[in-house]
Amino acid sequence: MATSDVLKELEGFGAEQNRKVYSRHGVGENQYGVSFGNLRALGKQHLGDQLLAEELWVTGNNDARVLATIIADPSIMTGKLIEDWRKGLDNYVITDAFTGLVARTKLSQKKAEKWTKAKAEWTSRAGFGLLAHLAMHDPALPDEYFESHLEMIEQEIHSRRNRTRDAMNSALIAIGVRNRNLQNKAIAAAKRIGKVDVDHGETGCGTPDAVDYILRTVEHQSQNKDDSST
Repeated sequence: MATSDVLKELEGFGAEQNRKVYSRHGVGENQYGVSFGNLRALGKQHLGDQLLAEELWVTGNNDARVLATIIADPSIMTGKLIEDWRKGLDNYVITDAFTGLVARTKLSQKKAEKWTKAKAEWTSRAGFGLLAHLAMHDPALPDEYFESHLEMIEQEIHSRRNRTRDAMNSALIAIGVRNRNLQNKAIAAAKRIGKVDVDHGETGCGTPDAVDYILRTVEHQSQNKDDSST
């Protein structure tokens, strides 16, 4: 299917209410307002179509770019292409969708280590999003790897950009639920950090308390493990 036809489909799925919601979350005017449900359904029809993904990204339309992250083939996303797409990040909605794609590539750890050091808000948010993904899905990494990042988070979280602080808090939580050793260290770090202030704009979103979230998640995981063993 031609890119122009996909764009017409996206436009048809657009809704004014969705545009208002996305706008409150920082998405600019170049959007149709397509629900994530429709984006995922459309994505299934074009999964793995790398050429379409790249053409959709170039449009600059936020919905098209989210769709691009869904259908792109992570096995052939090169470092150059990843960096080219990164330069187009301009809100946290597309940043998080982009992060989800990069997390499925072989370059996820390399990009996490590079981007967590970046000063730019969306790049560093993507970096800490990748760090959270590594904590949750890469069992091969040693505790020491995450301990060093806990130190970075503790030292820098209050001085980083707004949406970066949000991602750092999420990474702190992800590290804290990885295992018991990191749980104790993440909780100790979170207590020293204290309240993390994030401006979520005109939305109903809030910043979770890391200590409480870690403890509740660990308890939930323990209950699920007990239930599955009975």
